[in-house]
Amino acid sequence: MARRRIFLLVLGLTACGWTQTSAPPKAEPHSAAAKPAASGTEPWEYSLTIDGYLVEGEDGYASPTFTADHEWLHLEARYNYENFRTGSLWLGYNFSWGNNWEFEVTPMIGGVFGRTNGIAPGCEASLTWKKLSISLDNEYVFDTTSKSGSFYYTWPQITYQPLKWLKVGGVAQRTKVFPKNFDTQRGFLVGLMHKNLEFTTYIFDPGTSSTSVVLEVGASF
Repeated sequence: MARRRIFLLVLGLTACGWTQTSAPPKAEPHSAAAKPAASGTEPWEYSLTIDGYLVEGEDGYASPTFTADHEWLHLEARYNYENFRTGSLWLGYNFSWGNNWEFEVTPMIGGVFGRTNGIAPGCEASLTWKKLSISLDNEYVFDTTSKSGSFYYTWPQITYQPLKWLKVGGVAQRTKVFPKNFDTQRGFLVGLMHKNLEFTTYIFDPGTSSTSVVLEVGASF
């Protein structure tokens, strides 16, 4: 029994970290950031994020993400995320702790269906200190129809909020959703906020032939 408990503990602690293993690159749009557990006075928290992708030399597309959180429970639905014309449904567990340093992490498991079909473990995490925030969204999709179709996706970013309505920062994504000869894009972001609404512009690989722009609109309620 002791060995079994140790094994389960190690498995839980590594649920977020194991997707960091290297794999054939491929991936998709940005996901919503990890959310803290809802307060007792507001049992459910919802968010809707729509990312519009403008890629040089390619057709643009939109990727919506919807989340619902109730205490520890995290539910999420995505489209055009793991692949074009592909949806995914996710179930996760919200953890959060800290005062001056606020840490939030949501390990998840998802089912992917459409042009790509498979199972995807993932993790959304963030660390906030005063006006500075670091976040990471990642997943590994195990393609159940073709082993070569499995891939790893990650979207790390760091933001600074100098004003209540303004945030700026750096961002990267490891992706293969575009037919380009690169695995990782890097760039910057500028975001505007008003009450429960956010509008963020991401620019990847600025000044190069592979420049792409993501226009993101988000609402929480």
